[in-house]
Amino acid sequence: MTGPLQFRSCAALAAVLAAGGFLGGCRSAYYSTMEKFGVYKRDILVDRVQEGKESQAEAQEQFQTTFERFKAIAGIDLGELEDPYRKFEAAYEDCVDDAQDVRDKIESIETVAKDLFTEWEDEIEEIHSPDLQRRSRESLMQTAKRYEQLIAVLHRAADKMEPVLLSFKDHVLFLKHNLNARAIASLDPTVDTIEGDVERLIADMQAAIREAEAFIGSMQGS
Repeated sequence: MTGPLQFRSCAALAAVLAAGGFLGGCRSAYYSTMEKFGVYKRDILVDRVQEGKESQAEAQEQFQTTFERFKAIAGIDLGELEDPYRKFEAAYEDCVDDAQDVRDKIESIETVAKDLFTEWEDEIEEIHSPDLQRRSRESLMQTAKRYEQLIAVLHRAADKMEPVLLSFKDHVLFLKHNLNARAIASLDPTVDTIEGDVERLIADMQAAIREAEAFIGSMQGS
């Protein structure tokens, strides 16, 4: 079926594309619609990497905030515990949402990259000039290599999120059940451990952001 309804539905897939949740048929219609406006898979991939970079930056900030909320609980007066705990709990929930957004953005990058490279490979076979075909294949290989470097760094940072989230969750639940002086005192040994995990996570996120910036620059400059 074609017409305004299909156009609106496929145009709205930009948000779904970012979550990596749209199906092959609608994805093809989405690409076709975007190409009519001069936006190709290459451009969409750059946009998705930019969004992925932004989600990494937001998650990085939220993980740091959540740790600071947790750290603030340790050593405080018991009578002042309720409010800091609620702030820590809320920050943890935001952290969970931001972490999921990071994963969704990575999935959307992978989806568009796969479609781009498949199309590129197929279209190379349609080039009659051996020289142009060779040059296009070299460009494809270089881009694919840069992409593999990017996606590896993105996944490494994403994988570091889970143990930190689990630590936050453990302490959210523990403190929910044990808002007392002994529970607060028991936090001291874990603060340094979690801080180290958060610092390593943030370092990997910063590396992911730099890699994304480098990939975007290479795509825009080529």
